Amino acid sequence: MDTLPQHTPHPAIQGALRLGPPGAKRRLVLLHGWGADADDLLELGPLLVGNDVEVVALQAPSPHPAGQGRQWYDLQQANWPDLPAARTALIQRLEELGRDTPLGQTIVLGFSQGAAMALDVGTSSQGLVLAGLIGCSGYPHPGWSPQNPSKTKVLLTHGEQDPVVPFGASEALRDQLQGAGHGVELLGFAGGHTIDESLFPALRTFIDQQWPHPGGA
Repeated sequence: MDTLPQHTPHPAIQGALRLGPPGAKRRLVLLHGWGADADDLLELGPLLVGNDVEVVALQAPSPHPAGQGRQWYDLQQANWPDLPAARTALIQRLEELGRDTPLGQTIVLGFSQGAAMALDVGTSSQGLVLAGLIGCSGYPHPGWSPQNPSKTKVLLTHGEQDPVVPFGASEALRDQLQGAGHGVELLGFAGGHTIDESLFPALRTFIDQQWPHPGGA
């Protein structure tokens, strides 16, 4: 198996790992799921983008209650009281990343809890202008009301036999995003709570189509 490039901490963002050229014109940001960490999705990056794209895997801010891994907010607390602070913190981290690579040249991909966070902040009324959003095995936050200030397109993927987050959660995401005017596609697959390899071609195509091209629309 080929050796992947050495990953290093991102110089500007605490709790982040990166692959690829610093200061690249395009960036893929990865948000891991509940109980994982920044390493979990990092190796996915080179499978989806070329070596001219920087891949940044953010680490969730809080320890997981089981003692291993991280969480964006505590799912075990009623009504998820940590969610508002987690939302604000993630927006600030993305804005910080946007200082060297514009958010309009940034695609954010999240898995499970990371997908819920990506879709929440990427469709917020604060108007983060992202090139694209990918939510894998995600779910809508309570009271989530997606806005569409930048007409960001969204790709959703979900296993039809997911035992952790039901497939219907992504159907609800799709319906709410469509209602807000987002271009959105939901790709189901025969499988569980994962990002299945069969999705890679569709993920690569979506990512390539979302990059702004000189002289394009």
